[in-house]
Amino acid sequence: MATQQSRSAARLMMAPAVILLLGWMLVPLIMTLWFSFRVYLPMRGGDQGWAGFDNYVRFVSSSSFWPSVQVTLLIVGGVLAITIIFGIMLALLLDQPMWGQGIVRILVIAPFFVMPTVSALVWKNIFMDPVNGLFAHLWKFFGATPVEWLSQASLQSIIMIVSWQWLPFATLILLTAVQSLDGEQMEAAEMDGAPVHKRFWFLTLPHLGRAITIVVLIQTIFLLSIFAEIFVTTGGAFGTRTLTYLIFQRVLESQNVGLGSAGGVYAIILANIVAIFLMRIVGKNLDK
Repeated sequence: MATQQSRSAARLMMAPAVILLLGWMLVPLIMTLWFSFRVYLPMRGGDQGWAGFDNYVRFVSSSSFWPSVQVTLLIVGGVLAITIIFGIMLALLLDQPMWGQGIVRILVIAPFFVMPTVSALVWKNIFMDPVNGLFAHLWKFFGATPVEWLSQASLQSIIMIVSWQWLPFATLILLTAVQSLDGEQMEAAEMDGAPVHKRFWFLTLPHLGRAITIVVLIQTIFLLSIFAEIFVTTGGAFGTRTLTYLIFQRVLESQNVGLGSAGGVYAIILANIVAIFLMRIVGKNLDK
């Protein structure tokens, strides 16, 4: 049993890391809050005084605010749907005995370790280029007109690129859950004559419930701040401007730090609302 002295020593040793972590989190947050109440224009005179809630009103009343929130949620929802559906399919496939199973698993997981900017450039120049891209050659081979993906199907293209990046993560988590499934239950159901789709619906899918919840929670946290893929491919044009990208435009392109900081506060509020909603779902799943 730990003594009072040992607990005090543990707290003392943990204190530097806790202080560093709090500073790492709180200092940018406090600075964002401070600038959100100021008129701060770096290239046009710097700090020009107190603005009150004007920055918040201007940002939320902008014609770009609600469309950017909608685009953000559409991307998050689309990526989650694709990664969960195909993640389950890949997890079930990779769980089957096959030749070179280890190599196949490594190849499936590999895209997760590619930098977002690199993967976006690969998709933009190698796959989606309307002249020399792989998809363009496939369209021409079948006698169809190539699609200009990043202008004609821009939002779908972003969802496709981001899904490709996050599919390995979902597959890895779901594969771990599939491998922990009780084989005796599956064998008993098979011996009782239960068809494949019923075994999946009543045994496999409920068992994957917690893993799916974890995938949804973790991916949503990161997807709400998606930026690099949009910056590299569309530059926020063609209806792909997310809330994060709108903040970037306000801060760097418009050189209005106060307005961008107010947008950052709105982004934090949105992320917390989504996180609280998801945590409730996680809690219900974990209690089952």
